Amino acid sequence: MTAQHKKSSIAALTVSAVGIVYGDIGTSPLYTLKTIFDPAHGLALTTPNLLGIVSLIFWGLTMIVSLKYVTLVLRADNRGEGGIMALMALALNSVTRGSRWHYVLMLIGVFGATMFYGDSVITPAISVLGAIEGLEVATPGLEKYVVPLTIIVLVILYSVQRHGTAGIGRWFAPVMLVWFAVLAVMGVINIAQAPVILQALNPLHAFEFMLRNRFVALVALGAVVLAFTGAEALYADMGHFGKKPIRMAWFMVVFPALALNYLGQGGLLITHPDALENPFFRQLGSWSVLPLVVLSTMAAVIASQATISGTFSMTKQAIALGLLPRMRVMHTSESEIGQIYIPAVNWLQLSVVLIAVIGFGSSDKLAGAYGIAVTATMFATTILTFFVIRYRWHLPLWLCFGATGFFMIMDVMLFSSSTLKLLHGGWFPLLLGAILLTTMLTWKRGRELVFENLEKHAIPLDDFLQSLFVGPPTRVAGTAIFLRGETDGVPHALLHNLLHNKVLHERVIFLTVHMREEPYVPESEQVKVEALGHNCYQLNVAYGFKDEACIPDILRLCGLQNLEFEMMETSFFIARQTVISVPGSGMMPWREHLFVLMQRNARTAADYYQIPANRVIELGTQVEI
Repeated sequence: MTAQHKKSSIAALTVSAVGIVYGDIGTSPLYTLKTIFDPAHGLALTTPNLLGIVSLIFWGLTMIVSLKYVTLVLRADNRGEGGIMALMALALNSVTRGSRWHYVLMLIGVFGATMFYGDSVITPAISVLGAIEGLEVATPGLEKYVVPLTIIVLVILYSVQRHGTAGIGRWFAPVMLVWFAVLAVMGVINIAQAPVILQALNPLHAFEFMLRNRFVALVALGAVVLAFTGAEALYADMGHFGKKPIRMAWFMVVFPALALNYLGQGGLLITHPDALENPFFRQLGSWSVLPLVVLSTMAAVIASQATISGTFSMTKQAIALGLLPRMRVMHTSESEIGQIYIPAVNWLQLSVVLIAVIGFGSSDKLAGAYGIAVTATMFATTILTFFVIRYRWHLPLWLCFGATGFFMIMDVMLFSSSTLKLLHGGWFPLLLGAILLTTMLTWKRGRELVFENLEKHAIPLDDFLQSLFVGPPTRVAGTAIFLRGETDGVPHALLHNLLHNKVLHERVIFLTVHMREEPYVPESEQVKVEALGHNCYQLNVAYGFKDEACIPDILRLCGLQNLEFEMMETSFFIARQTVISVPGSGMMPWREHLFVLMQRNARTAADYYQIPANRVIELGTQVEI
């Protein structure tokens, strides 16, 4: 690639990153200042307080987003991939498998992931509500239509997910570029009318505000965190755009526009305190309200789309890492493997989003719920980052503590301030997180119990084959592939086939899938063939948690190792496990029943690995836990 082409490619990715990565944090000005000065918080609207709040926001964007995420966390890439799951895998690989720290880090990573799910539920609700609430500014009588209109927008948004984002995705960047340009222009206009707000660039105003207001400042800090929502998204999308475009988009477009707009809203409230009802939509006067409602609704939909797509991606990773049962995953683009649609997740998420919209009814009331989800994920990310830079990068301990300890203090302060709203919406993401955490850990533990049971009753494969061919059964034409777990001995499907049919195919393949704690496995490392004698082979397949699991593609790769397959002459034998809960062992009874329910509704292995249905033979087996 020439230097010119490389520059144009980075420029194109930078523009795309503006449209997709920064939708969430880009819509924060819709509701942040309005929520901070909500009368319920008890914070008086005075010039010193405004200078302190805007200073906190500006320096929070600088420290948390610019320094922590854009500068430090983006360095912690897992083979180019980012996000809490990729970071968890990286941290797990930095400590001894099976150790106490391995389990603790897994819990922290899973907790952070569940909080991201909470974030992905609240973002569509609060963003679209915040945008449509502009109608109240234009015509107060329209207040009763805000929630119904929000519901309509969200239902339409989730209904078109199965078609993918390829069609509308090309409009994301232009719309968001216009959005950030409008934010900047509005900010400059209002700063010009109240230049005193520029004093907020001095961090001393933030310190003085905290010291002067004490407890009230801590409560306000729980709303200030709304300005940093979406920081986790820029890390999660690193695999799609790369570090450089994300950094360029932040420093060249997003950060300047957000800083100018927050300063501008602060200036507006200094000159027009009556605009506090909704400072965002008051920035240019009454003539601009309806155009801003339209533009902000479009921006909110784009922000919501980014979190919905992120939820699909994270669910796929969680399935691959053994944290969730297999689900139906549909690809919505022939060229972009990352564009997927998971029907079960889509409709379940819409249901919870609608419950949030109807239950809370306004962006102000949702703000408390939002803060806890965001800060909890930030907290988990900081802890995992410490283990990566200390035990994987082997940096000096003092540097690791210095790099992450500073951010840990900020995370603790922001999380603590958010927990003050536990009874005012903060319980919502924690409840969602608790349900998801229980589900994930139950599924993981249930699978471990199944594997332990199978391993306990397993017949060693080598010994079995040795005895089998002492008096070999009748062999029939074709190839039989038996799916075999990592800890299994002889596959149950093979034992059943020999017992009932009394025959063995002329070529037998034992296929084992290994999931690695890394995003992608190169094709050259995906397949390993081991000859077992008597025309039997062990086929080991390695996948990363973002790889597309497709067994037919793997069989084509086997041709490079002199193991050719003709699909119409190949049969796949799969043991369909029926799990039975046995009292007095394993997990608590209610968890065992939950696992059995999930296991019975999980997508079949044949479907998940894209094996042609007409080549599959399923044989049942019972497993007690």
